[in-house]
Order: sequence, then structure tokens, then C-alpha cells
Amino acid sequence: MKNIKVMIVDDSAVVRQVLSGSLSEHAGIEVIGTAADPLFALDKMQRNWPDVIVLDVEMPRMDGITFLKKLMAEHPTPVVICSTLTEKGAATTMEAMAAGAVAIVTKPQGGLRQFLLEATEELVSAIRAASQARLKRLTPASPPVQPTPKLNADAILAPGSGNAMTRTTERIIALGTSTGGTQALEYVLTALPRVCPGIVIVQHMPERFTAAFAERLNGLCQIEVIEARNGDRVIPGRALIAPGGRHMLLKRSGAQYLVEVVDGPPVSRHKPSVDVLFRSTARAAGANATGIIMTGMGDDGARGLREMHDAGALTLGQDEASCVVYGMPREAMKLGAVNREIALEQIPAYILRSDRP
Repeated sequence: MKNIKVMIVDDSAVVRQVLSGSLSEHAGIEVIGTAADPLFALDKMQRNWPDVIVLDVEMPRMDGITFLKKLMAEHPTPVVICSTLTEKGAATTMEAMAAGAVAIVTKPQGGLRQFLLEATEELVSAIRAASQARLKRLTPASPPVQPTPKLNADAILAPGSGNAMTRTTERIIALGTSTGGTQALEYVLTALPRVCPGIVIVQHMPERFTAAFAERLNGLCQIEVIEARNGDRVIPGRALIAPGGRHMLLKRSGAQYLVEVVDGPPVSRHKPSVDVLFRSTARAAGANATGIIMTGMGDDGARGLREMHDAGALTLGQDEASCVVYGMPREAMKLGAVNREIALEQIPAYILRSDRP
């Protein structure tokens, strides 16, 4: 197997030095160059194009967002964002993910050298996942619907909202995704009308970035998209995204569904974990739920989806052709957890179906 060729683009000499040294110690990873900004990187890359780029987003001369857009338009290449763990950094990183980056690794503002040494395994996993990405699949074949003025999800439940709302209050949609999932979720959620079943989502993403991700989607979608808080209700027209660094479980209280957001050890190597969400959905909603496992590296969610399947839920897996990384859906298929494989473009329609296909 050939080595994964990596280019590191960061204006910090410390980041370039430490990452280059630590990554080079891992079998299968070859650092072919470093650069202080995208313009220097482009010059070097013309001579030896990398398989994966590790990219900072806030740099002089050309920022990471501009570089990404140029890269994806002219020579699509998997990009792992190495971004500062701040609110500003999170918002900028979400722009980078929307522009085509496939994974995030966070770096602190202080204690950088030690952190980078300790975070090498996380970065290596992200690089390996990114090297398998099918970037041609990041742009949907047809554009999502344009958002229209929306109501707060609580207002949608007000008296007189119509029979259509009554028909959907019992249904729960549970989505799990990882590498490539930010673009896939944007496609799915922006295609949904204001009135749709309540949705709970785990997207593998570091702490603080999920809030920026939810805020960005909320501005694009007709439905309400928020980072989940403990006790939030799952209601039609609302999507709750598990916060980074916390698990999210679905609970039932009488006729209502709500989420419990808890700390705890990683499950299936992740926190939040798709398995945790899916298993709780199997117990709380049973056949009233639809579970959908989407693009991502690894096997998180496969066992939980099998529990949903065994509890009578409809279970769907994103097909290989439309996945950025066909890892999580493949593992679910191997376990017999998936009722049906479907393309990314079909997922919104399945979410809106009132019958079980």
C-alpha cells in the first residue's frame, strides 16, 4: 500500500515543525512538505501534489476559506482543518467545512506543542479517513430548496396548526454521521419543509464546533436547527444536534419525546456517539422511529442501528456511491442493521414519508 502524501499549511512554525515530525513517525504517512500560507503551498504542490492537506483557516495573504474554494474548484483534494478551539475559530471552520473540508482537528491557544504531540493519533485517523474521501460527491446533483421565513418549532405546535402536524408528532428521525457528514447534513436538512418529523442528530465533531454548525444550518434551513440542551423537546420542525463532547439520548415522557445530554466515556471511540443515540431511540421510540446512518469512517452507529432494526424501526443506510466515506454504512450493512440502502438525494423524501416503505 502506498503512503498517504500530506502537505501541512499553517502560519505557525511550531505547528509545522511538531506536526511534520510526529506524523512522519507513523507508518503509511509521508509529509511531503510544509508551507506558511496557501500561496507558498500552491507553489510546492504543483511539483508534488498531496493526497491530503492539513490546513489552518486563519493565515496571512490568503485565508483557508479562499484557498479551499480555489482548491475544490480547480483540483479537489481532501482537506483536514486544524483549527483553534475558539468561537471565532469554530464559525470560520464551519465555513471551511461547507467549502469542502472533510474533517476537523482542534488546537488550543496555549500549550500547543504538547497538545500536538498528544493529538497525533487523532490527526492520523483524520488523515486516513480523508484520504478515502470521494470529493466529487460533496456537491449534490440538485440544489436544495431555498429557505422561506420560518416559525420557531414551539410555535408550530400551537393550536390550530392543522392535521398534518398531528400525523407527524409520533415520528422520530435519528441521524448519525461522521466524515463528510457536514455537507451531507446540509443537503438533507435544507431540503426539508418547515413541517417535518422531529430529528435528532449525532455528527462527530469537537466541542464548540457543533454550536457553530447548528447556527449555520439554522440560518440556511426552513426547519429550526439547534445544538441540543438537556431536556430539549423533540418536536416537528426541529432538528437537535448533539453537542461536541457530550452524549445525547432520546427519552420519552408520556406522549412527548425529549433529549438527555450527558457526560461519560467515549462509546465506539466517540463522544457524542451514534450508537448511544440509536440505542436510546430504539428503547424510547421503537417502531415509531426511522434510523439513518450516513457517510463516515469507522463503525459507530452500526450496533445501535441494529437495535433500532430489531425494535421495529425503519433503518436506512446511505449508499456507497453517494458517501464521502463508506465506512459506517458498510459496517451497519454487515450487521444486517439496514432495511434499505438509499442515495443521499433520496433521504429527505424518506424522512417526509408518513408510511413505512
